[in-house]
Amino acid sequence: MNEINWENISMEMISCIGTSKSNAIMAIRAAKNQDFVKAKDLILEAEIEMSKAHNLHFDIVSREANGEKLDLKLLFLHAEDQMLTTQAMIDLGKEMIEMYKIIYK
Repeated sequence: MNEINWENISMEMISCIGTSKSNAIMAIRAAKNQDFVKAKDLILEAEIEMSKAHNLHFDIVSREANGEKLDLKLLFLHAEDQMLTTQAMIDLGKEMIEMYKIIYK
């Protein structure tokens, strides 16, 4: 198998995750301002970016599942941590958007 470039993979994940997190926050703010179309679009963009990060992560997990011995790096673990917290923000953001819809109904 090809050697893993931990720095490149980790930074690419962090970049996607950062964009995802920003979009999730902007979606919540858009819903707060009653712009539900924009909120929906931003959450969708957040999910697309998160999907990119998940795909990168899945490639690494698959390699280990197939028996490859991996020497994980701290930067990759940081990317995983950011991925998990951002996924929670997206999930909560979706609920908050629905909550704002009810409030402003």
